[in-house]
Amino acid sequence: MTEPQEPEHRTGGPPATGPVEEAGRGDLIELDQSASSAAYDPAPARRPDGGRAGRFWSARRIPAAILALVVLGASGLLLYDVAAVRADRPAMRWRRSLADELARRPLESAWLLGAAAVAVLIGLWLLMLAVTPGLRALLPMRRDRPGVRAALDRSAAALVLRDRAIEVSGVQSVRVRMGRGRAVVHAVSHFRELDDVRADLDTVLGTGIKELGLARPPSLSVHVRRPAKKG
Repeated sequence: MTEPQEPEHRTGGPPATGPVEEAGRGDLIELDQSASSAAYDPAPARRPDGGRAGRFWSARRIPAAILALVVLGASGLLLYDVAAVRADRPAMRWRRSLADELARRPLESAWLLGAAAVAVLIGLWLLMLAVTPGLRALLPMRRDRPGVRAALDRSAAALVLRDRAIEVSGVQSVRVRMGRGRAVVHAVSHFRELDDVRADLDTVLGTGIKELGLARPPSLSVHVRRPAKKG
């Protein structure tokens, strides 16, 4: 499962760190910031005519193949040993050693507790893989036609929003983190009032999210700040 990428686009030089001097004054102030997480109200999820748009399930072929090979090998080895014992032949050395170790060691032994903990963790991991769909990088899109399912990669959705945001006047650079339930946008504005830039970003990105056609449009959080003064 992959984590969402954070594409960044710059039209100017990289911002430096430190305080900024306010225009028309000689005093220094800290970096101005403007943030909003409630200006955009995502469209309520509706049930299109094409049916319910659920998440895509991962086939998980590699974990399933590894588990099948391990179970097949262990079962075949144990079955061969049991058949050998039934044929009046001695059991394999590893099974005799394991039986002796289990007979001598108490239940509170660190070796037994550690092996049990590992077995429990592996079992929980397998159960989690069995009951979760996976493919977290895919965002399901609305189903407008029966029998047709589509999804949008989170990195592609973040790229679309970044391209929309960089076109807003006053925006110097943009960084977008697209999650399954929330889109977080960090923008740097080198001119115009921060509240005005943030309001334009709320409008443009809100429209962009609706036009993505997602089954569950994410909420939007926009953060705008000034670039740091060089030197």
